[in-house]
Amino acid sequence: MAKNVVKQIRKATRRRFSAEEKIRIVLEGLRGEIPITELCRREAIQPSIYYKWSKAFLDAGKNGLTRDTQRSATAPEVRHLKEENEALKQAVAEMVLENQRLKKSLGL
Repeated sequence: MAKNVVKQIRKATRRRFSAEEKIRIVLEGLRGEIPITELCRREAIQPSIYYKWSKAFLDAGKNGLTRDTQRSATAPEVRHLKEENEALKQAVAEMVLENQRLKKSLGL
């Protein structure tokens, strides 16, 4: 029971970092002006927490950059592509029929 009380107190008094604070800490670590261990000691966080934040920060940046090149098509673009696809299917069907007629006329 005493362990549960201590656990609850630790959880309630745990320091919560805002997104801005996390970004500031990660950027300071990425600059490399001071060792990560010293930064973590100064900010009173575990190095594993810093590296977790750093990985999340870099992954988010990578995702942001790749999303620019992989944008979603808009509704009008999709409609236009569907219409173009149907027209191409129709053209292929007509060519196949014409090809079959020519083969029959040549006795192939």
